[in-house]
Amino acid sequence: MSEEFLVPQERYLASGIHIGTKQRTKQMRHFVYKIRPDGLAVMNLRIIDERIRIAAKFLARAKKILVVSRKSVAHHAIEKFSELVGAKTVKGRFMPGMLTNPHYENFYEADVVLIIDPMSDYQVLNEAVTARVPIVAICDTLNETNDVDIVIPANNKGIRSITLLFWLLAKEILKERGEIKADEDFKHKIEDFAKEGAFRESRERGRGYERREYTRPRRGFTRPRSRRK
Repeated sequence: MSEEFLVPQERYLASGIHIGTKQRTKQMRHFVYKIRPDGLAVMNLRIIDERIRIAAKFLARAKKILVVSRKSVAHHAIEKFSELVGAKTVKGRFMPGMLTNPHYENFYEADVVLIIDPMSDYQVLNEAVTARVPIVAICDTLNETNDVDIVIPANNKGIRSITLLFWLLAKEILKERGEIKADEDFKHKIEDFAKEGAFRESRERGRGYERREYTRPRRGFTRPRSRRK
């Protein structure tokens, strides 16, 4: 008998964690289950669930986790996650040198970096590559996964998807560390990972899990040569 999902399938579907964009990179095609009539890609829930488990096991072994996101929609979620698992959080702009310059006042020797979107969090991605720090990244269908060690395929733009994902990661990490024994011991709600009223605002704006087509921003930066083979 196949292993059950970490949460009921209906909860995954309601969060829109599986809904991608109309753009699909070559690296992310493996995670796509089907294309909807409106052109949006649908990611494979089974793979999403498996990757959350894998990422949680990997992160649970790290003593110093750095979580970074420029996206304000993820800020409350990564704060709560970091509070529970003992990680360091950078919200908004990532300052150059944090991972590579020992003389920088906020230098941090991370064991692993967790980023929300390789596209918007490119600065920390580049520094992690230079510093040879493993990278776990939440990747939507339009993301490129070069230099990412563990890909968590998921909708990384919707608040319901992000809060569910970090709620699951926190719970699974604490279980892996032996700090809780079962799901019932995790007393925090998914809503604790979002600012008050965020879900209501999401419904009112008609976001839900329906995705708008996303246009890749133009940016002038040079990515370090990949160290991954």
